[in-house]
Amino acid sequence: MPESLTFAPTPDPRRVRAPDGRVLSVPEGWALLPPGDAGLTRRVKAAGPSWTVVEKVGRKLFSRGVWAPEAHIVQARAALEAERATPTYAKKLAAGRERRAREQEQYEVDFANAVLRFLAFSPAWLPHAKRMAVLVATHATPVGSGTVARTERIPLERRAEAAVIAWMRHQTTSYDHMKIARVKGARREVRRDLAEVSRAVLDLHRRDVPHGPTACPLCTALVRT
Repeated sequence: MPESLTFAPTPDPRRVRAPDGRVLSVPEGWALLPPGDAGLTRRVKAAGPSWTVVEKVGRKLFSRGVWAPEAHIVQARAALEAERATPTYAKKLAAGRERRAREQEQYEVDFANAVLRFLAFSPAWLPHAKRMAVLVATHATPVGSGTVARTERIPLERRAEAAVIAWMRHQTTSYDHMKIARVKGARREVRRDLAEVSRAVLDLHRRDVPHGPTACPLCTALVRT
């Protein structure tokens, strides 16, 4: 595998900063391949040496592109465009879309069932649990939604629990309209307090004890949504 180094950007677009702090100039004859086409990027990196530019913003890393010999980029792009123009590639794309659609449909079902297990409502409130499971799954599972349901870092059951608490925070509390001080940890503390309130509301529906639906924020939210 050709050498592929990683650098940080600098104010000068043709200079990069190495992990040891050195500032290096991009070699002559190299061009910047913008991010966004993973297939093309892989081919360019496989063709020879390259410099990947990554910028850290907060806790996240963002690719700013790959520097590589311009000839390698041109050749890789031409070869990839020719491949993508074939019927075989079109069939491969269609098959991939169908597979991802099936996987997404199954995940939505699995996630909704995980939500149901976490809710564990009593039989009297089971219709509420089923409706809530659908609402939470619909909100949390879309690809690219950025919600906790899309992460694989924690087990499915914990994802379902976190998604329920997040849904409750937005649908059954005044969180969206709160003015929270811009102090480190303040928003986290508010969320923690609201989570306890939400858990108490959920507990009401885990017992066969009737309560006035109009006085229950969850019952009201389920009717509203």
